[in-house]
Amino acid sequence: MKKATEIVLCYHFEDAEKLESVRAALRKLNIEIRVLPEESWREKVGFLLGMGGFAPAPFTEEKEPFHFPDEVMVLGHIKGKRLDQVLAALKTSGGSPIRYKAIVTPYNAHWTLRRLCETMKKEHAYMTEGAKGNDGEA
Repeated sequence: MKKATEIVLCYHFEDAEKLESVRAALRKLNIEIRVLPEESWREKVGFLLGMGGFAPAPFTEEKEPFHFPDEVMVLGHIKGKRLDQVLAALKTSGGSPIRYKAIVTPYNAHWTLRRLCETMKKEHAYMTEGAKGNDGEA
């Protein structure tokens, strides 16, 4: 059975230098990089990764277009020790850290990119608040 292609989706990277440093780090690891256009939020993560069984989302005029202000990385087919290598390479690539990173699972592959971004933002807020509230005082 052929191994699935490792791929990283980059969404909402406005700093060209930072994007280039991410690209360079991932190229050294032979990982495919796709920079997603702004309107990709409508699509299912599986479709964006090119997974079988996914079709493009039908276009509908949105009352409120989605705008996610932060950079997002979606890592497909990267796990275990390889994931550790990728994260270490990104950390040493320079530039500010990328706060929102997600590993694609069979479950979230069926989510839209919008849902994935919103979920990551909620989880990050919960973890950040939990860390603030967990200062050891009774």
